Amino acid sequence: MTTPAFDHNLYAGCAAQIIAHTRELAARGFTPATAGNFSIRMGPEHAAITISGKDKGRLTEADIMVVNMANEPVATHHRPSAEAALHTHLYRRYPGVGAVLHTHSPTQTIAGLLFADAGRVRLRGYELFKALHGHTTHEAEVDLPVVPNSQDMDALTASVDAALTAPNSWGYLIAGHGLYAWGRDISEARRHLDAFEFMLGCELEMRRLRVSGDGGS
Repeated sequence: MTTPAFDHNLYAGCAAQIIAHTRELAARGFTPATAGNFSIRMGPEHAAITISGKDKGRLTEADIMVVNMANEPVATHHRPSAEAALHTHLYRRYPGVGAVLHTHSPTQTIAGLLFADAGRVRLRGYELFKALHGHTTHEAEVDLPVVPNSQDMDALTASVDAALTAPNSWGYLIAGHGLYAWGRDISEARRHLDAFEFMLGCELEMRRLRVSGDGGS
Protein backbone atom coordinates (compact mmCIF):
# COMPACT_ATOMS: atom_id res chain seq x y z
CA MET A 1 0.00 0.00 0.00
CA THR A 2 1.37 3.38 -1.02
CA THR A 3 1.81 5.94 1.73
CA PRO A 4 -0.25 9.08 0.98
CA ALA A 5 1.87 11.97 -0.28
CA PHE A 6 -0.02 14.31 2.04
CA ASP A 7 -2.58 14.28 4.83
CA HIS A 8 -5.95 13.97 3.10
CA ASN A 9 -7.93 15.08 6.15
CA LEU A 10 -5.82 18.22 6.34
CA TYR A 11 -6.32 18.73 2.60
CA ALA A 12 -10.11 18.44 2.95
CA GLY A 13 -10.13 21.02 5.74
CA CYS A 14 -8.00 23.43 3.72
CA ALA A 15 -10.20 22.94 0.65
CA ALA A 16 -13.32 23.75 2.67
CA GLN A 17 -11.79 26.99 3.94
CA ILE A 18 -10.66 28.02 0.46
CA ILE A 19 -14.10 27.32 -0.99
CA ALA A 20 -15.88 29.37 1.68
CA HIS A 21 -13.68 32.42 1.16
CA THR A 22 -13.63 32.24 -2.63
CA ARG A 23 -17.42 32.12 -2.80
CA GLU A 24 -17.66 35.26 -0.69
CA LEU A 25 -15.01 37.07 -2.74
CA ALA A 26 -16.59 35.98 -6.02
CA ALA A 27 -19.93 37.39 -4.83
CA ARG A 28 -18.17 40.73 -4.30
CA GLY A 29 -16.86 40.74 -7.89
CA PHE A 30 -13.24 40.05 -6.96
CA THR A 31 -12.81 37.04 -9.30
CA PRO A 32 -14.22 37.97 -12.75
CA ALA A 33 -14.06 35.45 -15.59
CA THR A 34 -12.53 32.68 -13.42
CA ALA A 35 -9.69 35.02 -12.34
CA GLY A 36 -7.83 34.74 -9.06
CA ASN A 37 -6.18 31.94 -7.15
CA PHE A 38 -6.14 30.99 -3.48
CA SER A 39 -4.00 28.71 -1.37
CA ILE A 40 -3.35 27.43 2.15
CA ARG A 41 -0.06 25.99 3.37
CA MET A 42 -0.54 22.40 4.50
CA GLY A 43 2.89 22.06 6.09
CA PRO A 44 6.55 22.53 5.21
CA GLU A 45 6.26 20.71 1.88
CA HIS A 46 2.71 21.16 0.54
CA ALA A 47 0.02 23.73 -0.20
CA ALA A 48 -3.60 23.33 -1.25
CA ILE A 49 -4.43 25.67 -4.15
CA THR A 50 -7.24 26.33 -6.62
CA ILE A 51 -6.81 24.89 -10.09
CA SER A 52 -7.02 27.28 -13.02
CA GLY A 53 -9.98 28.00 -15.25
CA LYS A 54 -12.76 27.50 -12.70
CA ASP A 55 -15.56 29.83 -11.64
CA LYS A 56 -14.42 30.78 -8.14
CA GLY A 57 -18.00 31.16 -6.98
CA ARG A 58 -18.76 27.50 -7.75
CA LEU A 59 -15.72 25.62 -6.51
CA THR A 60 -15.91 22.09 -5.11
CA GLU A 61 -13.21 20.06 -3.38
CA ALA A 62 -12.32 18.58 -6.79
CA ASP A 63 -11.24 22.08 -7.88
CA ILE A 64 -8.56 22.28 -5.18
CA MET A 65 -5.23 20.55 -5.84
CA VAL A 66 -1.99 20.07 -3.91
CA VAL A 67 1.42 21.35 -4.97
CA ASN A 68 4.82 21.05 -3.38
CA MET A 69 7.04 24.04 -2.72
CA ALA A 70 8.70 23.59 -6.11
CA ASN A 71 5.23 24.24 -7.60
CA GLU A 72 4.84 20.65 -8.81
CA PRO A 73 1.50 18.83 -8.65
CA VAL A 74 1.17 16.12 -6.01
CA ALA A 75 -1.02 13.03 -6.47
CA THR A 76 -3.22 14.63 -9.14
CA HIS A 77 -3.62 14.84 -12.89
CA HIS A 78 -4.32 18.57 -12.62
CA ARG A 79 -1.67 21.11 -13.48
CA PRO A 80 -1.27 24.21 -11.32
CA SER A 81 -1.80 27.60 -12.92
CA ALA A 82 1.36 29.48 -13.83
CA GLU A 83 0.60 31.96 -11.03
CA ALA A 84 0.80 29.21 -8.43
CA ALA A 85 4.53 29.95 -8.55
CA LEU A 86 3.83 33.29 -6.86
CA HIS A 87 2.12 31.47 -3.98
CA THR A 88 4.94 29.00 -3.42
CA HIS A 89 7.43 31.86 -3.65
CA LEU A 90 5.75 33.51 -0.66
CA TYR A 91 5.68 30.25 1.28
CA ARG A 92 9.38 29.72 0.66
CA ARG A 93 10.31 33.32 1.48
CA TYR A 94 8.16 33.62 4.62
CA PRO A 95 7.93 30.42 6.70
CA GLY A 96 5.20 32.00 8.83
CA VAL A 97 2.81 32.57 5.91
CA GLY A 98 -0.12 30.17 6.07
CA ALA A 99 -2.40 31.40 3.28
CA VAL A 100 -2.23 33.51 0.10
CA LEU A 101 -5.19 35.18 -1.62
CA HIS A 102 -5.02 36.67 -5.13
CA THR A 103 -7.95 38.75 -6.38
CA HIS A 104 -8.79 41.03 -9.32
CA SER A 105 -11.19 43.68 -8.07
CA PRO A 106 -11.59 46.81 -10.22
CA THR A 107 -10.09 48.89 -7.39
CA GLN A 108 -6.98 46.70 -7.23
CA THR A 109 -6.57 46.56 -11.01
CA ILE A 110 -6.94 50.32 -11.51
CA ALA A 111 -4.65 51.16 -8.60
CA GLY A 112 -1.99 48.87 -10.01
CA LEU A 113 -2.09 50.73 -13.31
CA LEU A 114 -2.19 54.22 -11.81
CA PHE A 115 0.74 53.63 -9.45
CA ALA A 116 2.81 51.40 -11.72
CA ASP A 117 5.37 54.09 -12.54
CA ALA A 118 5.90 54.89 -8.86
CA GLY A 119 6.39 51.21 -8.05
CA ARG A 120 4.33 51.55 -4.87
CA VAL A 121 1.17 52.95 -3.34
CA ARG A 122 2.19 55.03 -0.34
CA LEU A 123 -0.55 54.80 2.27
CA ARG A 124 -0.55 57.38 5.08
CA GLY A 125 -2.53 57.89 8.26
CA TYR A 126 -5.11 55.14 7.95
CA GLU A 127 -6.69 53.80 11.14
CA LEU A 128 -7.07 50.55 9.24
CA PHE A 129 -3.31 49.99 9.41
CA LYS A 130 -4.18 48.24 12.67
CA ALA A 131 -5.85 45.49 10.62
CA LEU A 132 -2.40 44.56 9.29
CA HIS A 133 -0.52 42.21 11.58
CA GLY A 134 2.37 43.97 13.31
CA HIS A 135 0.96 47.48 12.85
CA THR A 136 -0.35 49.26 15.94
CA THR A 137 -0.92 52.90 14.95
CA HIS A 138 -2.31 55.11 12.22
CA GLU A 139 0.74 57.36 12.61
CA ALA A 140 2.73 55.57 9.96
CA GLU A 141 3.37 55.14 6.25
CA VAL A 142 2.89 51.80 4.54
CA ASP A 143 4.17 51.20 1.04
CA LEU A 144 2.21 48.62 -0.94
CA PRO A 145 4.60 47.50 -3.72
CA VAL A 146 3.47 47.57 -7.35
CA VAL A 147 5.35 45.34 -9.79
CA PRO A 148 5.01 45.26 -13.59
CA ASN A 149 2.97 42.43 -15.04
CA SER A 150 4.69 39.71 -17.04
CA GLN A 151 3.75 36.38 -18.61
CA ASP A 152 7.24 35.17 -17.71
CA MET A 153 6.69 33.75 -14.22
CA ASP A 154 10.41 33.62 -13.42
CA ALA A 155 10.77 37.32 -14.26
CA LEU A 156 7.58 38.21 -12.38
CA THR A 157 8.67 36.25 -9.31
CA ALA A 158 12.05 37.98 -9.38
CA SER A 159 10.34 41.39 -9.56
CA VAL A 160 8.16 40.51 -6.59
CA ASP A 161 11.10 39.22 -4.59
CA ALA A 162 13.03 42.45 -5.19
CA ALA A 163 10.02 44.59 -4.22
CA LEU A 164 9.37 42.91 -0.87
CA THR A 165 11.88 44.91 1.15
CA ALA A 166 9.73 46.15 4.05
CA PRO A 167 8.67 43.97 6.99
CA ASN A 168 4.95 43.44 7.60
CA SER A 169 4.03 44.37 4.04
CA TRP A 170 1.42 41.59 3.69
CA GLY A 171 0.62 42.40 0.09
CA TYR A 172 1.60 43.66 -3.33
CA LEU A 173 -0.09 44.73 -6.54
CA ILE A 174 0.67 43.55 -10.05
CA ALA A 175 0.03 46.43 -12.45
CA GLY A 176 -3.22 45.99 -14.36
CA HIS A 177 -3.70 42.62 -12.74
CA GLY A 178 -4.65 42.54 -9.07
CA LEU A 179 -3.61 42.08 -5.46
CA TYR A 180 -1.72 39.36 -3.62
CA ALA A 181 -2.38 39.38 0.13
CA TRP A 182 -1.24 36.86 2.71
CA GLY A 183 -1.31 36.09 6.41
CA ARG A 184 -0.49 33.50 9.02
CA ASP A 185 -3.79 31.76 8.23
CA ILE A 186 -6.59 32.32 5.76
CA SER A 187 -8.64 34.48 8.13
CA GLU A 188 -5.72 36.85 8.61
CA ALA A 189 -4.97 36.87 4.87
CA ARG A 190 -8.62 37.79 4.25
CA ARG A 191 -8.43 40.60 6.81
CA HIS A 192 -5.33 41.96 5.10
CA LEU A 193 -6.97 41.72 1.68
CA ASP A 194 -10.07 43.56 2.89
CA ALA A 195 -7.94 46.27 4.54
CA PHE A 196 -5.92 46.86 1.38
CA GLU A 197 -9.08 46.94 -0.73
CA PHE A 198 -10.58 49.63 1.51
CA MET A 199 -7.43 51.77 1.61
CA LEU A 200 -6.87 51.50 -2.14
CA GLY A 201 -10.49 52.55 -2.69
CA CYS A 202 -9.87 55.60 -0.53
CA GLU A 203 -6.71 56.45 -2.48
CA LEU A 204 -8.56 56.28 -5.79
CA GLU A 205 -11.42 58.41 -4.48
CA MET A 206 -9.02 61.06 -3.11
CA ARG A 207 -7.27 61.11 -6.49
CA ARG A 208 -10.63 61.59 -8.23
CA LEU A 209 -11.59 64.42 -5.86
CA ARG A 210 -8.26 66.20 -6.41
CA VAL A 211 -8.70 66.01 -10.17
CA SER A 212 -12.31 67.20 -9.94
CA GLY A 213 -11.27 70.08 -7.70
CA ASP A 214 -8.52 71.15 -10.10
CA GLY A 215 -10.92 71.01 -13.01
CA GLY A 216 -13.44 73.22 -11.30
CA SER A 217 -11.06 75.94 -10.22
